[in-house]
Amino acid sequence: MTVAAMLSATVMHDVPEKTPSDPILYSFRRCPFAMRARLAIAVSGVQVELREVKLSAKPPEMVLVSPKGTVPVLDHGGGANVTDESLDIMRWALRIGDPEAWLDRDDPILVATNDGAFKHDLDRYKYPERHGSDPIAHRAAGLAFLRTLEARLVSSAHVCGATRGFADAAIMPFVRQFASVDRAWFAAQPLPALKAWLAAHLGSALFDAAMVRLPPWVPGDVPVRWPDPAADGTNAPLSVG
Repeated sequence: MTVAAMLSATVMHDVPEKTPSDPILYSFRRCPFAMRARLAIAVSGVQVELREVKLSAKPPEMVLVSPKGTVPVLDHGGGANVTDESLDIMRWALRIGDPEAWLDRDDPILVATNDGAFKHDLDRYKYPERHGSDPIAHRAAGLAFLRTLEARLVSSAHVCGATRGFADAAIMPFVRQFASVDRAWFAAQPLPALKAWLAAHLGSALFDAAMVRLPPWVPGDVPVRWPDPAADGTNAPLSVG
């Protein structure tokens, strides 16, 4: 079976009832925090029950186990053991399975800058009406972080080395969101290495698997076990060129 065929079967709808060993992942497809959690889970090979969430109508089952009401949320079983920080979910999955040694390619300071100052500027660039902000000023501040990444990627295909790793997956979804606010402006920026890095990640089989489309979950739905245990190839080496 080809990789494309296997990815097309990523979601199993006609599976048996969930076993107690399947953690439940509440996610929202476009959220960058949820996206990076799914990337790590997909590359690790660990299976979860995936529940897509509509943020304007959060399921009470999710809010009950994680009252802060943000995604991703990983319920390890019955709500008694819950992980609701995306970086913690990534590390949980990779400690179970890490075929590409992602944990060896982390940069906690860079990831913290992404999650702190860059995310702050990203929100105020993307949603100025929500924050009462100057989007051009925050775009310029965010560009400074992109230039930091560019400087790394000029001499290395990925953020922490020749192959993708934890830092790439943790940061890429936010760069993707920043680039999409004004695609023409982003395309005009002199960031060739960053653009090649982003395009390679967005064009990978792993990203396709992580971006599976599901309708919002409602109680009584047949459990969706993800990734499909019959599909391999999501952790194929990623090349930039």
